[in-house]
Amino acid sequence: MKIYREITPLNPGDIYTIANYPDATFDYPLHNHPEYEINLVMKASGNRIVGDKMEKYNDFDMVLLGPYLNHAWDGADTDKQKYPKTHTVVLQFGEKLFQHNFLSKRAFQPIRTMLDYSVRGIEFHGTTRGIVMERMLKLVNMEAFEGAINFLNILQILATSNENRFVASAGYSSQIPSPENKRMDRVYEFIMDHYQEKITLHQVASMVNMSDSAFSHFFKKSTKRSFSKFLTDARLARACKQLLETQDSVSEICFQCGYTNLSNFNRLFKKYKGMTPVAYRQQIRYELPVVAKRFV
Repeated sequence: MKIYREITPLNPGDIYTIANYPDATFDYPLHNHPEYEINLVMKASGNRIVGDKMEKYNDFDMVLLGPYLNHAWDGADTDKQKYPKTHTVVLQFGEKLFQHNFLSKRAFQPIRTMLDYSVRGIEFHGTTRGIVMERMLKLVNMEAFEGAINFLNILQILATSNENRFVASAGYSSQIPSPENKRMDRVYEFIMDHYQEKITLHQVASMVNMSDSAFSHFFKKSTKRSFSKFLTDARLARACKQLLETQDSVSEICFQCGYTNLSNFNRLFKKYKGMTPVAYRQQIRYELPVVAKRFV
């Protein structure tokens, strides 16, 4: 399946760029780009793909997307009587914006941490979504200094909110930081470098100088899931990525992702993704639009 690279309108001199589509048509295919993006969808319902996850959204949706994270929305389930016109606002900014000069200072650390984790996509809801939605709509008509201040305010509100959740699975990106825990950083890096191989809890526990039981407790406390479940999630996330981005057969992907038995791979995939690998590939391929005017 072809995944398009969007050519965004962001210029080197811009802090951000914002696009307002008061009559959205949802004709973008699955795509990515090097810029960060906050995608706000209003008065629409349908399917959202971010990374390896295809989920339903209803009425209003807001997701922060990290660089090169595959994504697409459609409005397939929109109630046209309730919402005759759908509306989207797309806010984009450069991946290196917070690495330079003033914006690299300590005051912006919460924002930088949030952006590090956005490689999985972060969905915002509740009061946070309502406040940021209002500010994004105002940002459309702001210029220069006033717009820059409001833009930073939006990011700060998102970075300090607890009304959020990750969208893509932990294993979808090979770079999920853990800035407050160097042990977890080592563990994650090891798993993502060796997920194609046999990995045991004892092997990883020894790597960070912990007993099996202590490591198991530490890992579950850090990730909210068992080591075996995390490893399964990581492998299946990589499988989803390859199903989307390559033409490799299911059996090839099965072995590339660390499974030695195709039946077991199919069983686990269906258990955690709700469909077989073949159905996953076909569903995304046939449900997405094919228009690609702004893509290469």
